[in-house]
Amino acid sequence: MPELPDITIYIEALDRFVVGEKIEKIRITGISLLGSYDPPIDAAHGKTVLGLRRIGKRIVFELDDDLFLVLHLMISGRLRWKPKGASIPKKVGLAAFDFQPGTILLTEQSTKKRATLHLLRGEAALAEHDRGGMEPLSATPEEFGDQLLGARHTVKRALTDQRLFSGIGNAYSDEILHRAKMSPFKLTSQMSREEAVAIHAAVVEVLSEWTERLRAELGDGFPDKVTAFHDEMAVHGKFKQACPVCGSPVQRIVYATSNELNYCPGCQTGGKILADRSLSRILKDEWPKTLEDLE
Repeated sequence: MPELPDITIYIEALDRFVVGEKIEKIRITGISLLGSYDPPIDAAHGKTVLGLRRIGKRIVFELDDDLFLVLHLMISGRLRWKPKGASIPKKVGLAAFDFQPGTILLTEQSTKKRATLHLLRGEAALAEHDRGGMEPLSATPEEFGDQLLGARHTVKRALTDQRLFSGIGNAYSDEILHRAKMSPFKLTSQMSREEAVAIHAAVVEVLSEWTERLRAELGDGFPDKVTAFHDEMAVHGKFKQACPVCGSPVQRIVYATSNELNYCPGCQTGGKILADRSLSRILKDEWPKTLEDLE
């Protein structure tokens, strides 16, 4: 799922490509895409894109007449810039946004179409789509620490809860926790103020570094190949590969059918292998509990 760095890069590219341009037409083929019907989607036709903003993991197009297009890409929704009038791909295509300079195609690779598009009128309606999470890059260490320590979650769950922190998801939370050398299952209620400050520092470092990295890779183009997996990541998507810091094999826990948690036992858990609820239940005493057991 595109997260804060990816959404930031999308917004910067969209700013270059469509701000100041009129939406000539929105073509929709994915029936499940539309999440609102009043005002109707064709009310956006002929409206000028005045600006863009991010709300959590949502991309907001600010239009004239106090209208807002709110796009949530969910796990596999992606945007692509194509020549004007480009056809919508049959199997993965959901919509096309036609402008004079070109067309934005919205696709979703998953068979379960979860991306949503809302057309809203007014800031009050837009505010209803804000989960209320703190902006992690603008929060002070004290503000961030108060928010984190006030949660009653594992630190992994707290970081990805959009009601607590805006824009952090599964991929970058793995990288953040690895940078902070903290177990994803550490309970926020058992964390010290110093540990919370360390998490804040890791959040700022990881999100800022990846935003700059993606920005440099893209240049003046359009981000057609956004992915949650990058070769340069330390642990996310790196199951069984060597941790770049200590060399231990990266471990993972798969949950909620399509999500996975990645971590380095050498850096984050003192060598302990965290129990995967499904596999550890099956393997019982055969489930490895330490790095030595993996050898």
